[in-house]
Amino acid sequence: MSDAFEGFSRFEFDYGRWSRSVWRMGAGPAVIVVHEIPGLHPGVLDFAREVAAAGMTVFCPSLFGEPGRPVSRGYGAASSLQIACVRREFNLWRGGRSSPIVDWLRALARQVHAECGGRGVGAVGMCVTGGFALAMMTEPCVVAPVLSQPSLPVTAKGDLDLSAEELACAKRRFEAEDLSLIALRYKTDWHVQDGRFKRLKAEFGERAELIELEDADANGYRVIPPHSVLTLHLDRDRPDGAGMVAARRVVEFFRERTGA
Repeated sequence: MSDAFEGFSRFEFDYGRWSRSVWRMGAGPAVIVVHEIPGLHPGVLDFAREVAAAGMTVFCPSLFGEPGRPVSRGYGAASSLQIACVRREFNLWRGGRSSPIVDWLRALARQVHAECGGRGVGAVGMCVTGGFALAMMTEPCVVAPVLSQPSLPVTAKGDLDLSAEELACAKRRFEAEDLSLIALRYKTDWHVQDGRFKRLKAEFGERAELIELEDADANGYRVIPPHSVLTLHLDRDRPDGAGMVAARRVVEFFRERTGA
């Protein structure tokens, strides 16, 4: 784990019912990178390093799994089972509501914005946490939400994992503050079917920048089909490929919105 977190420092953040470890790196306005299944793995940390290198302070909370552990098929299955069992923190099945752990993330955003300054905080969620960045918009300091392969709720492909009140708040803020979002997916990803992206476009119109990749844009990682846009399936060997263009767009979006 020590090699995976080289260059990061760690602290504990307590709020409400939860205490979680958070790793940070860099200087400048804050960006919160919320990991995917199976946990805060090295690929997530590589993306976080790129955010930090672009002039921002990146914060990587560990919500589940073993921090720093590389991805494997067995580890992914065990982590998925862990999430399914922790119903108090994650809303997996029902649309129209957010996961309770989002309250903890909003509080983290308040603290890191007060510390780091800038115009506001950027946030990206991935996979089961993909919609968290949008639900975090009820916190006024969050100004740059990115939804990477947003996969919840698992049983309703056109639904979003936030409440009607949270959605309305995000829409009001987008108009009043001239904000926008980015959402990313592979077109064939059954976790993020067409209905969810159509819903984002219907709700936010031109303020939703939707980036959809082909399977051919993914690297050779075959443990799972193309899914993890910014991490496992990001083809770093093709700097001009669609995947790297999308990743650079996310980093630039954070720079623009946070004032880095």
